[in-house]
Amino acid sequence: MLFGDVSEELARRVAEALRHVTDIEPPAVLVRVSARSGVDYQCDLAMSLGKRLGKPPREIAADIALRLDVADLAEPPEIAGPGFLNFTLHSSWLEERTTALNGDPRLGAVATRRPRRIALDYSGPNAAKEMHAGHLRSTVIGDAIARLLRFAGHDVIPHNHLGDWGTPFGMLIEHLRDELPAGPYTIGDLNGFYRAARSKFETDEDFANRSRERVVLLQRGDEETLSSWRRMVDESTRHFTHVYELLGIGLSSEDVYGESFYNPFLAAVVDDLTAAGLTEISDGAVCVFPDGFRNREGGPLPLIVRKRDGGYGYAATDLATLRYWTGQRDVTDLLYVVGTPQAQHLAMVFAACRAAGWLREEHRAEHIGFGSVLGEDGRAMKTRAGESVRLSDLLAEAVAHAAGVLDGRGDLSPEVREEVAAAIGIGAVKYADLSGDRERDYVFSWERMLSKNGNTSVYLQYAHARIRSVLAKADQDLTGARVLLGHPAERALALALARFPEAIGAATAGYLPHKLCTYLYETAVVFSRFYEQCPVLDAEGPGVRDSRLLLAELTAKTLTLGLSLLGISAPARL
Repeated sequence: MLFGDVSEELARRVAEALRHVTDIEPPAVLVRVSARSGVDYQCDLAMSLGKRLGKPPREIAADIALRLDVADLAEPPEIAGPGFLNFTLHSSWLEERTTALNGDPRLGAVATRRPRRIALDYSGPNAAKEMHAGHLRSTVIGDAIARLLRFAGHDVIPHNHLGDWGTPFGMLIEHLRDELPAGPYTIGDLNGFYRAARSKFETDEDFANRSRERVVLLQRGDEETLSSWRRMVDESTRHFTHVYELLGIGLSSEDVYGESFYNPFLAAVVDDLTAAGLTEISDGAVCVFPDGFRNREGGPLPLIVRKRDGGYGYAATDLATLRYWTGQRDVTDLLYVVGTPQAQHLAMVFAACRAAGWLREEHRAEHIGFGSVLGEDGRAMKTRAGESVRLSDLLAEAVAHAAGVLDGRGDLSPEVREEVAAAIGIGAVKYADLSGDRERDYVFSWERMLSKNGNTSVYLQYAHARIRSVLAKADQDLTGARVLLGHPAERALALALARFPEAIGAATAGYLPHKLCTYLYETAVVFSRFYEQCPVLDAEGPGVRDSRLLLAELTAKTLTLGLSLLGISAPARL
């Protein structure tokens, strides 16, 4: 077993040994990285079985150890404390494993044997509005998850659910007919027009009525109305594409499935739900009341599928979305990278779709929630004028800050300097978002995210560039080189490199990119200790220099691949 997740392999062997100890169905076996010196992995399974088997956990651990076959991989397991099984990998196995990584572009990570077909909903800005800081998290987290899932071997279909339909566009089109019927308009113009239209809608009853009538014309396919709408959506898509290119996000116009896309399916959604006996009329509206959801007064909580005026709300669109992807696109999974406040709404949509038969046993729908990005005052990010921070401005500022980090670097040409500043600045913004638990809020701080110390992308990028500099000085072909682990720092680095598949697995299985960030940072720290304690270019002894250069090369490859799975580049020079 040279490739794959070491902890999973140990867990598999523990589970196999347990079958010879008891006939009961065991809990899931987990083998974790150990924090104890001299121990690589630890398993606490015996302690969870003590009461069920009526034996002391240490006795159970001894029974498991007696039947455990790990001789090819690790030393005989040690029984410690109240019943832990401790594992220490053979250094010879680590040498062989690390050497083999040199020819593996996946660095030991094995693709899944059971690929899924996944529709991944992320980003989802609103047409006719500029993207702002509030769109950062869904976009960055969603893109990282898409990269991780594809690397794992799944078929991922990005699904950019634009807000491009309904009342806001009735308002906008009517406002433009009053003010500027011809165009053309920039996204900045549309942003301003929307604010003006919203104000008129709230204060001018005649305008509000005309806007509602315009929505009806839009829904009926009136060509003049559609033409205005298309111009707005086209300009918005150009803006979104520009921002995605700045961010290095893999979304294109082909991935857009706006609310308008599902409009033709909305009537059928109501018909299907009604035929299944799932709808009720409440205050003139067609509603679904999914089981288990209650309002503050304890009454049933509705999903309003069709409003009493005959219009459709976003719940109908969300139901149509899921119905389309499972019914017409044959996806197995629907993942929604949407803010945590939408948790209840999505849970109700999932429940209604299960009741309707659109989500079957073979399907999985999951909400991948996240917290907010806050300013340094702990509040939602705003400009001094109190408006949302435009995402394009934020990214431009990131690159400008990064260029400041490079001040005094006369060895970089203007072209390289510009490229490196973009890699540092954009990488810093993305890594700051990804490196913390996505479910928590985080504070946006230029000083912290651009620091060369601590768990930042800048630290990782500098570590990578330093390794590349060492390798360039060596200028050595490492084909046929073998890893030799004679020093504790060498072994620690080899062990860190062997854990890359575990980090990928943890980040992918839980949709938790921060686990990969933590692994990359810890690996870079381990490399730094190795570099301080083990001379590389001046190494002495047969094969030692080649071995240490190979460890450095593999570390650089790990940082490059890991960062790329987060959507962050690793320049060879900084």
